[in-house]
Amino acid sequence: MAADRSQGGRSVDLTVVAIPAYFSSMGAEYLHLKKQSTLRAPIAGDYERRDTIASLTMGSLSLVAPLVFQKLVQPITPGKGKYGKVLVGVAVGAAAATTIADLLARNAEGLPEAGVVPEPIETTAVEASPGRARRRKLADLARKTRGSAAVTAVSTGVLAGATTWASRTAAKRLWKNGVARDLGGGALATVGAIAAWDFIYYWNHRLMHESRWMWAIHVVHHSSEHYNLSTALRQPVADVLGMFVPIGALALLGFRPELIETARGVNLLYQYWIHTETIPKLGPIEEVFNTASHHRVHHGSNRQYLDRNHGSILIIWDRLFGTFEREDEPVRYGLTKNIDTYNPLTIATHEQVDILRDVANSDSWKERLSFMFRGPGWSYDRHAERHEPALVAGIA
Repeated sequence: MAADRSQGGRSVDLTVVAIPAYFSSMGAEYLHLKKQSTLRAPIAGDYERRDTIASLTMGSLSLVAPLVFQKLVQPITPGKGKYGKVLVGVAVGAAAATTIADLLARNAEGLPEAGVVPEPIETTAVEASPGRARRRKLADLARKTRGSAAVTAVSTGVLAGATTWASRTAAKRLWKNGVARDLGGGALATVGAIAAWDFIYYWNHRLMHESRWMWAIHVVHHSSEHYNLSTALRQPVADVLGMFVPIGALALLGFRPELIETARGVNLLYQYWIHTETIPKLGPIEEVFNTASHHRVHHGSNRQYLDRNHGSILIIWDRLFGTFEREDEPVRYGLTKNIDTYNPLTIATHEQVDILRDVANSDSWKERLSFMFRGPGWSYDRHAERHEPALVAGIA
């Protein structure tokens, strides 16, 4: 019998229901750590007022931002909003303008290679070759304008791609249009939805560490140099710019949208308690489940801990796919290059700003796309090559 696709009501948002538990548990942790602090030196798990306020602010914004951004992007979503074609047109036009500017900058006669400072041109030589002077002026103009054109192309292109992908892979849409069997709303279906969500979460979380575009969204969560329960609430606000492995695919397997929302809530609630230094290693439990110890590793900026332990509830995905690391040496929290600010706007946008600056300063699409989509480490290496080429060559 065909499944009734009208199934799928509203579910309770468990993460909102749990807000009192968040604050009471943070209060208990704070009092515990404060009592301990009289007997030891300060640790990264201690609460720092400005850091905690920043984390709570980001958590509050993460609840509001999706509602605001949904209203803002709906009219410009390709295939859905009435200005969607305009957004695509701007992206394509800016990309074409950038490409033309690249060609003009490279092909002008007598121009140096990118990154090479040109020798001064004698006035008499310029006067003797007016064609060359015109080409040089055109190339200079192209160099000055292609940065803004490239930034426009990349930002509108990302927005068009992300909004299109999100609208077409939404759980309710796939459920309504799908042909999968309805697995119902019982206990087995609920457990299945939680496990399936956990598996997809692993890949999305890993992707957010391995692509700079996605890292720019997720870096908010890693920006604190402290590590306590308040850190769990330091959440991203720009998910609208991401293109994720679609959780909505669970609807095609027969999981109802409200069950998918329940799985989401359970997943997020589980992750809350593992953001602490107060809970030690938990023995055999650590072989299957993600724990505070495993997640401390994930938040470490130590070289051996980078891009490890992406799981949410289960740690078995990391074991299966080669990203598992045990807690060994003391964890150093934060980023490999910390931002040293408690300003929520900077916390939320600093990596996007850096990406757009790199795009603007690039002279080829290969480099622009590399700054966008390759790993964060690639961009650091590329900056080192630009600023210290002799040193990099010597190391190589």
